[in-house]
Amino acid sequence: MLARRIIPCLDIKDGRVVKGVRFVELADAGDPVELARRYEEEGADELVFLDITATVEGRRATLAVVRSVARELTIPFAVGGGVRGVEDVNDLLRAGCDKVSINSAAVRDPELVRRASLRFGAQCIVVAIDARRSGAAGSGFEVVVDGGRTPTGRDAVAWARELEERGAGELLVTSINRDGTRDGYDLALTRAIRDACDLPLIASGGAGKIADFTAVFRDAEADAALAASLFHYGELAIHDLKDALAGDGVVVRRDPVAV
Repeated sequence: MLARRIIPCLDIKDGRVVKGVRFVELADAGDPVELARRYEEEGADELVFLDITATVEGRRATLAVVRSVARELTIPFAVGGGVRGVEDVNDLLRAGCDKVSINSAAVRDPELVRRASLRFGAQCIVVAIDARRSGAAGSGFEVVVDGGRTPTGRDAVAWARELEERGAGELLVTSINRDGTRDGYDLALTRAIRDACDLPLIASGGAGKIADFTAVFRDAEADAALAASLFHYGELAIHDLKDALAGDGVVVRRDPVAV
């Protein structure tokens, strides 16, 4: 069985890490480089950096932040925000990240996923799906874009299946209804997408306690779990989380020195 991954997420606005609830009410959470360094020391498997206002402001993710973080990390990290074409992907990869996350642009131009995958390799291309519960979608989950501002009418589960066909390498699925609430991951959303496609799946939105991670791995079979608030404010250390998960029978990556 593949080890489950723990991935802190750093939402970036104006060069700082912020965190909110359901994509609004943002509060400062620290310096991205300092947090990145801390998370690697704590045993994070990967990191995700999302420039959360780049798309709505019509600009690209800040390459200076990417370069600064790349100088500090040895673990893989992905960057998203403002990606509109393959050249944006190229620039981010050249700045030092290992993967690029595409969200709104993929919805508006689905062939972008195939073009980017063919040019850089599927392993570099993560497609983020921001979904909210909606009776307008057959599965009950609708894709939204522009940082959660714009509904698309697109069914999230069908979109995940299409992305696999178009060459995405991984999916980052965020429940807007759960984001920042600490009410637990949306297991129904994660499970529905897990059943629809075979791509590696990162679950996001709602982590509030250790049991939430156990549930998303055991019941929804996510490959990785992403969280922010719990880690940013020092409420849960990654090595403690991994110890607890291992005790619950979840296979996690461990530092051989610490075992």
